Amino acid sequence: MINDPYKRQKYKSQKRSKIASLSATYVILLILSIIWIIPIFWVACSAFRTEYKDGTFIGAVTSGFIPSTVGFKNFADLFNMTYNGIEHAFLRWMGNTLLVAVCCCLISTFLILSVAYCMSKLKFKMRKPFMNLAMILGLFPGFMSMIAIYFLLKSIGLVANQDQPSLAILGIIIAYSAGSGLGFQVAKGFFDVIPNSLVESAKLDGCSNFKIFKSIILPLSKPIIIYTALMSFTGPWMDFIFARVIIGPTNVEYWTVSVGLYDMLFGTFADINLFTKFAAGCVVVGIPIVTLFMFLQKYYVEGVTAGAVKG
Repeated sequence: MINDPYKRQKYKSQKRSKIASLSATYVILLILSIIWIIPIFWVACSAFRTEYKDGTFIGAVTSGFIPSTVGFKNFADLFNMTYNGIEHAFLRWMGNTLLVAVCCCLISTFLILSVAYCMSKLKFKMRKPFMNLAMILGLFPGFMSMIAIYFLLKSIGLVANQDQPSLAILGIIIAYSAGSGLGFQVAKGFFDVIPNSLVESAKLDGCSNFKIFKSIILPLSKPIIIYTALMSFTGPWMDFIFARVIIGPTNVEYWTVSVGLYDMLFGTFADINLFTKFAAGCVVVGIPIVTLFMFLQKYYVEGVTAGAVKG
C-alpha cells in the first residue's frame, strides 16, 4: 500500500491514463472491425438472397441490406451454371484454381525453405549483398514485373493461344512460383533460432547439406512449414492480375475463380442478374481459406512469432 499522498495521486493518475488509452484503442479497433466486416456481411447476405421477380434479380440495395427471403438457390445455380457455352463453368474454374494453388504451394514452399536454410546456416561471400538485394526487391509490388513476365512466357509459348490454351495454366504456375524464393525472410528468422551446433555436429558426421536440411531442420520446423505453405497457397488462390493477363479474356474454360467472378460482373458476358451468383462464388472461394486458417492458426502464429526473432 502506498502511504505517500503524492505518490498515491500519481499512481491513480497513471492508472486512469492507462485505462483511457486502452479504452480508446479498443473503440478504434471496434470501429475498424465493423467497417471491415460490413462489406463481407453484405456479400454473404447477397449470396443467400432469393428475392426474384419474374426471374430477374431485384437488387440488394433496393431490397434492403438484410434479405427478406433466403435460400441456397444461388449456390445451386452457380454450380450448374453454363457460362459462355462452358457447362459447369464455376466448377471448372475451381478445379483450375485448386490445381494452380496446390502446385504453387508445393514448389514455393520448397524454394522458400531451401533459400532460407542457405541464408541462415551457410556462409558464403555474397550472402549479405544478396539478402539486401532481396529486401529491396521485396519492397516493390509483384505486378510491376507483369509485362516482363508476360513476354518471357509468351516467348516460350506458355500464355493462352488458340493452339494450346491449356499451357497458360503451366505459365501461371511458373509465374507464381519462380520468384517465391525471395520471400525467405520469415523462414530464415525461424531457422536462425535452431542451434548451429546441430548443423555442425551433423557435418562432422559426414552429412551433406541436403541431408541436414531434410533430416534435421525440417522435422524441427513444423510451424514455419505450415505458415509458408499456407501463404504459398492463398496467394495463387486469390490472385487476379497475373491470371487475367496470362490466360486472357477469351479462354473461359481455363480461367481461375478470380478471373471468372470478375467477368461475371464487369466482363464481356457480364449480366446484372449474375450478382447473387457472384456473391455465392465469393462465399465458396472464402470457405477453404477460412477453414485452413482456423485449423492451422496455432502453427501460423508460432511460425510468424518465431520467424520474427531474428532478421
